[in-house]
Amino acid sequence: MTAALPVTFDDVRAAAVRLRGVVHRTPVLTSRTLNARVGAEVFIKCENFQRAGAFKLRGAYNAAAQLPPEQLAAGIAAYSSGNHAQATALAARELGTSAVILMPEDAPQSKTEATAGYGAEIVTYDRYTQDRTALGEALAAERGLALIPPYDHPHVIAGQGTAALELLEESGELDTLIAPVGGGGLIAGSAITAKTLHPAITVVGVEPSTGDDTKRSLEAGERVTIPVPRTLADGQAISTPGEITFAINQQLVDGIALVDDDEIRDAMRYAFERLKIVLEPSGATALAALLAGHIGDRGGRIGIIASGGNINTQRFTDVING
Repeated sequence: MTAALPVTFDDVRAAAVRLRGVVHRTPVLTSRTLNARVGAEVFIKCENFQRAGAFKLRGAYNAAAQLPPEQLAAGIAAYSSGNHAQATALAARELGTSAVILMPEDAPQSKTEATAGYGAEIVTYDRYTQDRTALGEALAAERGLALIPPYDHPHVIAGQGTAALELLEESGELDTLIAPVGGGGLIAGSAITAKTLHPAITVVGVEPSTGDDTKRSLEAGERVTIPVPRTLADGQAISTPGEITFAINQQLVDGIALVDDDEIRDAMRYAFERLKIVLEPSGATALAALLAGHIGDRGGRIGIIASGGNINTQRFTDVING
């Protein structure tokens, strides 16, 4: 099935070996209350408990660890609104090198502080008027750094796929897998894993309603660019899908659901009050789609990837209170 794709399930399995002892094998949460509400048996992969607070360390470390020694010694670079920034900074520290991270000026302060706390140098830009990809490539070239993009890289995609691999190893066969979509790396890796292990599974991505670039692209049959979205889900504020991720998702993803900011708030509140976990907005979108009834009459066994929990107390309170 995946022979023609740029990433295979063998790549995901190799990444899992490479990540052993580096990333946490995060818990899979179940809830009778949630099951009763949605009429299905739900398994939540809690990547909010991952090191650096989100799934991103899986891809960043997998990519950095495969660099030639001389390039790794020279340092790595990344561009990110927050979670990939933290993950790349932590990967650099784990591998004994340095990191320079390009971050938007309006990135959440907690994510900026955490990235600096891992020892990275931060360079800022305006996400609404500047092209982060071009800036990141120029910065890396100028300083001789290896650029690790947040999603559009085979090694990053393979690393992200290990979250779904762990989920399926623990939950067993699922009827549906739901994952958030930003640039598409997590769902691409998840779809490769899920469709290889269980070909009949339905894979559904979730985007914020103002950032539906992947949904539009899949409907158009080609990559579509939209204005930089303004959404609570800052980790999913992407204007166009990745080239590699889109090629994978076009073949393997069965559909995209959209959630608005109020539905994201409701999911964050539900996760806190009923499941006793803290999710950032991007980490709550998959749960939001299920709670809001946007996945359809699925029933059966459903897996959700709760992708992250990087949010400070003040912003969490502000978001859930509207």
